[in-house]
Amino acid sequence: MRAGDLGARCRTARRCAAALAAAAGLGAAGLAPATVKTYRAPPDTVRLTPSPLPGYAKAQAHCTACHSAEYMQYQPPDATRAYWRAMVQRMKTVFHAPIDEADMPDIVDYLAATYGNRQGR
Repeated sequence: MRAGDLGARCRTARRCAAALAAAAGLGAAGLAPATVKTYRAPPDTVRLTPSPLPGYAKAQAHCTACHSAEYMQYQPPDATRAYWRAMVQRMKTVFHAPIDEADMPDIVDYLAATYGNRQGR
């Protein structure tokens, strides 16, 4: 419906109100316009285990931008480097994590050494 047609089609106040509501996207369902909702996650109390490995800083920049470092603690403690490589690849391909291919080996080395079967016991 064009704006000029609206006045011609509204013969009574009731019809005009209904036409205006429909034009505003509210329609017969009586739905209110969408409102913006915000969510503030609780503070993250788990941090990555510090390491001199170059993957530590890269994991801080990439991994914890999307999820808590607590995620690493729930992985198998005997996870191999191949496991961690598959997990990082999964984050990149499935969840579209913005990880450069060149950074992946360093991140995998850090995760395997710190949280996997290469960790010092």
